[in-house]
Amino acid sequence: MGPSFNEQFEQHDAWRRDFARRLRQLAEWLSSHDLMDDSVRERLQRLEEQVRTDKIMVAFVAEFSRGKSELINAIFFAGYGRRIMPASAGRTTMCPTELGYEAALPSSLRLLPIETRLLPKGLSEWRATPERWLEIALDANDGEQIAAAIGKVAETERVSVDDARALGFWHDELPEENPPQTAEGLVEVPKWRHAIINLPHPLLQHGLVILDTPGLNAVGAEPELTVNLIPQAHAVVFILAADTGVTRSDLAIWREHLIDTADSAEARLVVLNKIDTLWDTLSSAHEVQTQLERQRQNSAETLGVSPEQVLLVSAQKGLVAKISCDDIMLEASGLPELEDALAEGIMGRRQSILRSAIGVALAGVSSETSRMLNIRRRDLDDQMIELGSLRGKNIAVISAMRQRIEQESEEFGHCAAKIHAVRAVHLKLLREIFERLGAKALKGKLAGLTQALRQKGLKLGVKKAYAETFEQLRSVLDHAQASATEIHAMLAGTFRQLNAEFGFSLQVPPVLQLDQFMLDLVRIERGHVQYLGVGNTLKLVQPEFAERLARALSTRLRAVFESAANDLELWSNSATAQLDAQLRERKRSFSRRIEAVDRIQAAASGLEERIAEIEDGERSLDSLGLRLQSLTESLLTFSERAPHLALPEPA
Repeated sequence: MGPSFNEQFEQHDAWRRDFARRLRQLAEWLSSHDLMDDSVRERLQRLEEQVRTDKIMVAFVAEFSRGKSELINAIFFAGYGRRIMPASAGRTTMCPTELGYEAALPSSLRLLPIETRLLPKGLSEWRATPERWLEIALDANDGEQIAAAIGKVAETERVSVDDARALGFWHDELPEENPPQTAEGLVEVPKWRHAIINLPHPLLQHGLVILDTPGLNAVGAEPELTVNLIPQAHAVVFILAADTGVTRSDLAIWREHLIDTADSAEARLVVLNKIDTLWDTLSSAHEVQTQLERQRQNSAETLGVSPEQVLLVSAQKGLVAKISCDDIMLEASGLPELEDALAEGIMGRRQSILRSAIGVALAGVSSETSRMLNIRRRDLDDQMIELGSLRGKNIAVISAMRQRIEQESEEFGHCAAKIHAVRAVHLKLLREIFERLGAKALKGKLAGLTQALRQKGLKLGVKKAYAETFEQLRSVLDHAQASATEIHAMLAGTFRQLNAEFGFSLQVPPVLQLDQFMLDLVRIERGHVQYLGVGNTLKLVQPEFAERLARALSTRLRAVFESAANDLELWSNSATAQLDAQLRERKRSFSRRIEAVDRIQAAASGLEERIAEIEDGERSLDSLGLRLQSLTESLLTFSERAPHLALPEPA
């Protein structure tokens, strides 16, 4: 058996931190040798930020009483020697809970009151309003205090039917989904809308984020949870009860909220929990195992997944076994197999994604810095030819050369005007793209759909509004792609002209591709359209629910368009930074050439001294080129190796 999920996660985090440190050392080395233009700096900063802050979110989803919180306790919190997440019988977790760690924030539990559902703000907006959250300090070293505090997540309150309806927990048209009423006619609802736990637990410190979701009724009432948070999870663990298999409510959660989540099927795991309920002393071990395998096959068939994705687990026995150090019980609980699946399915995919980003970024850095070295090398070669022609020449010839260099410098000044004109057109096109991708334009594109969702009664025509809206959004990205292609063609033509006229070596980066953001739109549309089915028709009638759905959609789309704009900006900067770098190098070249001629005029030995300096400079550039190649190759190699392997430090 390989390393556990916890061990793999720790190794992954160590690898991330070590790589980020090496990346920073590369940046410092480039800066110390004046090889860091704005484009290279931004590339390295973004890559370091991506690697250093990379989070891995695992969402646990289940109907009530499936042992979800117990499973979280068993996998992540057994080290405390007790339960941390509330896991008693019944509806214990009606409030979605995020567990993570941000070093800049105190260890705490933050709770958002359920009444905020009545106000026109989404969860993302409430996150930026700390005064509306109840904050409870947590002692990371006191398991009992943490458990007692987190127990508040399960708190409920009793409200009138009218209030429950307004909060999204009572549906006149769906009486089977409504919670029971007390003798006084009151309804029990969660006291809190959302909970965020910031805790310096080792795994959370390493970048793990755990999303603990409530059952079907509560999930469906919070669209932002199901269309934003869960789809962004890197893995989804769906928990069933082994004794019941896939129930009607389980199937509803799977079909409505999970079937299209995660980037790959491997990222969706199904857990048949509570297998210990089938450990019947009157049945043989073979009979019990046969029954469990039958449940596994039936569950896989019902959900449309492979049997290998359905794991047999007893979270309760696994937790007890970890606390009591009972290896035999731990193996029987099936928990190690689930941890292995999590490690393989999540860690491997996250490292693959990061390695791809690393490869692309380092290739860009290597290309741009190598180009800068080549510019300097060519400049030295030109100077060497120029100075070599002065050997044995008199003062008049040397003076004439100085005049010629000054004239070339003056003529080169006209280049700046051409570049300024190109940049003006370039920036105009960019501004147009950014405006189309901006929040104001997006709001305009969503206006028709928002109006359709906000209309009273049945949302007639809302499906058509969705289709038209996403068609418009795809058109925006298509236009951005076309504009990027236009900018690329313009820069390519200008660069060729400048290269021919002034001896530059400008090379426009490949055309920016926005395919990934198109795929994001497809996923978002698919995730939202699920709310337009017959099963949700009555929910959509509720203005509050429709409003939350519209806000959730706007939040998600804004993030996609902002990412597209950021990628476009980075691509643009990569192109224009070359102009700045080569202009700067050319100006330096003119200064060095004039300085060399002045030295030769002042002393007979100046010519040979300058030639010797140029030869030293060429050797230094060769050395820098080899070192650059070594550093970038070392980083690429490190990214491909196992997290615990080390490489020599950059000098």
